Amino acid sequence: MFLLGIWLAWPYVATAQSSQVHDFHFSSIPTRWDEGLPMGNGWLGCLVWQKEGQLRLALDRADLWDERPMEGLNRPEFSYAWVMEQVRKKEYGIVQQYFDAPYEQQAGPTKLPGAALVVQIPEEAPAGVHLSLSQGLTTINWSKGRRIETFVHATKPEGWFRFSGFPVAQDILKLIPPKYEQLPAEPNKTNSVDGSDLSRLGYPQGISVRTGSEWWYRQEGWNGFYYEIAVAIRRVSDNTFEGVWSISAHFPEEKPQKSARQIVKKSLAIGFDASLSSSAQWWKAFWRKSSISVPDTLIERQYYREMYKFGCTARENGPMISLQAVWTADNGRLPPWKGDLHHDLNTQMSYWPAYTSNHLPEASSMLTHLERNRKNHLSYTARYFGTPGLNVPGVSTYQGKEMGGWIQYSCSPTTSAWLAQHFYWQWRYSFDKQFLKEHAWPWMDEVATHLEFLTRPAKTGSPRVLPLSSSPEIHDNSLEAWLPDGWTNYDLALTRFVFEKAAELASELGLDQKSIYWQSLAQSLPALALEPTGALMFSPMEAYRESHRHFSHLMAIYPLGLLDAQNDKDERTIKSSLFLLDAVGTGAWCGYSFSWLASLRARALDGAGARDALRIFAEAFVSPNSFHLNGDQSGKGYSGFTYRPFTLEGNFAFAAGLQEMLLQSYGGLIRVFPARPKGWESASFRNLRAEGVFLLSADAQTVQVTAEQGGALRIMLPPGNWRCSEECSVTPDGIWTKNMKKGASIKWMLDAKP
Repeated sequence: MFLLGIWLAWPYVATAQSSQVHDFHFSSIPTRWDEGLPMGNGWLGCLVWQKEGQLRLALDRADLWDERPMEGLNRPEFSYAWVMEQVRKKEYGIVQQYFDAPYEQQAGPTKLPGAALVVQIPEEAPAGVHLSLSQGLTTINWSKGRRIETFVHATKPEGWFRFSGFPVAQDILKLIPPKYEQLPAEPNKTNSVDGSDLSRLGYPQGISVRTGSEWWYRQEGWNGFYYEIAVAIRRVSDNTFEGVWSISAHFPEEKPQKSARQIVKKSLAIGFDASLSSSAQWWKAFWRKSSISVPDTLIERQYYREMYKFGCTARENGPMISLQAVWTADNGRLPPWKGDLHHDLNTQMSYWPAYTSNHLPEASSMLTHLERNRKNHLSYTARYFGTPGLNVPGVSTYQGKEMGGWIQYSCSPTTSAWLAQHFYWQWRYSFDKQFLKEHAWPWMDEVATHLEFLTRPAKTGSPRVLPLSSSPEIHDNSLEAWLPDGWTNYDLALTRFVFEKAAELASELGLDQKSIYWQSLAQSLPALALEPTGALMFSPMEAYRESHRHFSHLMAIYPLGLLDAQNDKDERTIKSSLFLLDAVGTGAWCGYSFSWLASLRARALDGAGARDALRIFAEAFVSPNSFHLNGDQSGKGYSGFTYRPFTLEGNFAFAAGLQEMLLQSYGGLIRVFPARPKGWESASFRNLRAEGVFLLSADAQTVQVTAEQGGALRIMLPPGNWRCSEECSVTPDGIWTKNMKKGASIKWMLDAKP
């Protein structure tokens, strides 16, 4: 009995956690903002880089937003019905003029930059530049004991810096605000990728004040919004000083917030060391939640850097991760694609790795943000679609207001359906009944209601159709992007998912009539459009024949999990679809396409394909600081896109892709090492989370499962002769089953004997 207890307490000491081998080690300070060393806490962010001989701490805050209404979206023509009529008449130019063009032409609404804190640094090259993932601390060393250390506190609205070996002079630091009144070289030109010049926002230049050892900046924005930045320093010794900075955002319709000046005055008394110690405790707990180890240095290192960035950008009750989150461009311009909330792929991918990595509180930031904006979402749904229920603009501001753009996707009828999956995941990975009742079910029910009223049978007894369907971002914003009175596989898969999961959640709550009704609507939908080979099409009218960055037609495979490679028919569809993806080629892919491909390959049980996709992403589509740059930076021809706008979703989809190789849980079945390629037999993980609220740890010889809530376990182990620590059943196709009590653990060992 004593030996069995030791066996079940197996600690997985061999599994790697974030360590110095995953840290950033540079021989010089980055000289581009999008290669800067990143730090953050969900609200505040900082990039450390060098410009013109000065070290820059680019300071940012997630809710610095110009929330002006997008020009043209207040027209009476702004409605799904009016767009349908223009599509029917093939007079689509007016739609593009009204609702697509303003996004490119207008500077706002948009995310705003903060400011930069700069200091003159030695001309000599530094002895080392280091960002510790375990603490979120950047350290730069020079000779003669000169050192700069800086971090963003993990839980407080403050950032810290300490300069050692530098003269304590009042003019050593400068706070450089954005130049809102500097005239642009080309005042009439704008580009959503490169960003507009800040002066196009029409702001008066903010007020800068310096009093002794304090700096303060206030910038007025649109319609009463303003933000403040404050910095305060203190002498520690003759050649060392430390300081703290903060940013506060103030919206006229919200309750008053503490100003940045109030925050730094109080924080400065605590000091750098004490603040770093308390911040490091949060990071210690963050990394303790789970860990992985794989015999591929590049992939493992990239994974930990992705999870570090997730820790920098997601906080319970914090803002949703936007395109660049807390790292807005520090180049005098607005960020790529206005730094907005893109819900046709970007925000969803950003939370893909949260659940399996056992970070549910951080995952909830997406959901609380959406719920805070519910009033704006309901108003948009009623005004544009004319339906009850709830939808979300596909491209939105921080406050959830529509921004337009390519209207097929910025006003897609199924945006809230994709977002609904995250409410569902939060329930499936937590089994929190209160969350189910108060959050997951209301969201799913309202989204299903919207889709119920928007769809209709083409004729009596026939499957339901969507009046106007599209597939991101196929055919861009042209008339050809629309499919009237039918379904793209993208819209169809999402609608099926919502109706089926609404039925499931209603059943969990004992709402039997609701469950029956939503299930009947799911059954009233047509089948997914397939080619004779079984491959998924864009729609019944169009096959996949042209390379494209967005795998919208493959949603049913991943992330929705409507198709399962364990099923013979589904396996044929999955493999045929991915074979066709290979045949058409990667010429029009972005970096996130390769990240997404890793999860698709893993769901096809193709470990080698998933591994290769991850390696291409990490080798070709990231900057030295690990940021996803969208275009191919390698010169190896992986993509025709070679530009470098920074967005985060590809980074987080990478982490999810590796997780899918090691552990999958959907459809009521847990799969351990489902896509482990040859040569990865030493791969291991600790405390990854599965649906059904099970925590798993595994290596080549052992698999351990702990039931947080208790319930029926169904698990498929890798091939081999496994023996269980207690009595449990196994089916002929290798599925082990066990009814587990809350808090109980069970373990399998691989028997060397045949």
